[in-house]
Amino acid sequence: MAGAGGRFPFKTLLSFLGPGFIVTVGFIDPGNWATNIEGGSRFGYQLLWVISLSTVMLIVIQNMAAKLGIATGKSLAVNIRERFSRPVSSFLGATIVLACVATDVAELIGGAIGFYLLFGIPLWSGALLTVLLEVFLIISQRYHRIEVIIMGFLGIIGLCYLVEILIVKPDWAVLAPAIIIPSVDRSSIYVAVAILGAVVMPHNIFLHSNVIHSRKWGVSEGEKMALLRYEKIDTSLAMFMGWLVNSSMIIVAAAVFSGNNVVVDSIEQASATLKPLAGPLAGFLFAVALVFAGVGSSVTSSMAEVNVITGFLGKPEDPRTLLYRISVFVTAIPSFTIILLGLDTFRVLIFSQVVLSIQLPFTLIPLLILCRDRNRMGRFRSRRLEFVAAVIISAVVIVLNIYLLYSTVTGEV
Repeated sequence: MAGAGGRFPFKTLLSFLGPGFIVTVGFIDPGNWATNIEGGSRFGYQLLWVISLSTVMLIVIQNMAAKLGIATGKSLAVNIRERFSRPVSSFLGATIVLACVATDVAELIGGAIGFYLLFGIPLWSGALLTVLLEVFLIISQRYHRIEVIIMGFLGIIGLCYLVEILIVKPDWAVLAPAIIIPSVDRSSIYVAVAILGAVVMPHNIFLHSNVIHSRKWGVSEGEKMALLRYEKIDTSLAMFMGWLVNSSMIIVAAAVFSGNNVVVDSIEQASATLKPLAGPLAGFLFAVALVFAGVGSSVTSSMAEVNVITGFLGKPEDPRTLLYRISVFVTAIPSFTIILLGLDTFRVLIFSQVVLSIQLPFTLIPLLILCRDRNRMGRFRSRRLEFVAAVIISAVVIVLNIYLLYSTVTGEV
């Protein structure tokens, strides 16, 4: 697929960039804000390695999900329904729907808090505004327009955090080793697993296997194999940007809150504390980025929910159908309930990310099985190295979850 004279065809590459970035905005959502603020304020730069590990894991897993979509022409949800028995697929479908509910909790609460910080409107009003914006963007816009909008959102979020890092001036000598050197104990395991759940998100795996169909991958296996490298570049670039933003969140929280021995109990408190410690501009940028993260991730979350619900039910993903329109916002109902009941939104955000981490094995294991299915994947079947890497990733997730549950039951977190 090289251009004339062996040159790399950058114009072709640019036309394929997009699906990975749609997925990326989903793991810099408000749930990440809660877990990263928690991790940075309580443990300083200690948990930066979790972001690095999660991103490496994410690149492997998201590439597999996208490849499944390319090879079969169907999403992960549809492949699970076709490949597994009805009881098994029904169970897996139920778990991912619960994960979507947990995701919506994070998205809508985060968007609501962002609008509150910017305009002082009540949380329920901010949540309603977030839902209206997401429904409008999904139902009234074509996919490629949504893609451009989401990439714009991602750019704004990244720019806000770049400026914030320049403002807070972190200790680079201390944070640099923490990016790659693991450090975790019983006091930090809960937050570490929550960060993992906030980065490697089940609904994003389902989403990537579906939005990849927005690109024309050719008809023959040869054409698809040649074009697959563009998907890998798209995914790797997008995940790298997600790593930068997530790492920036922890760095800012560590520099401002942990560096000043401030205990942060909510996103609202984080914003209020950021202003006197780092200046009003930092507080304003924090709120702006949170709004864009909430709305952007709500859009991609709803896109995933529609695919999951229609895919497991064996229905067409048609915006003109009643099922499609209901699926766009049905999982938002628990979020409104939480806001109306006045529950601790920060604790709920952290817990929602742990729910995602616990569900991950029920997404990863079917993905591994499907990607090793020679009849289904053909030449795209996962090779031994990729498969072993994915098995190790799944094992790490499961072990961390067992450790988390043990620590929780014994009261050690």
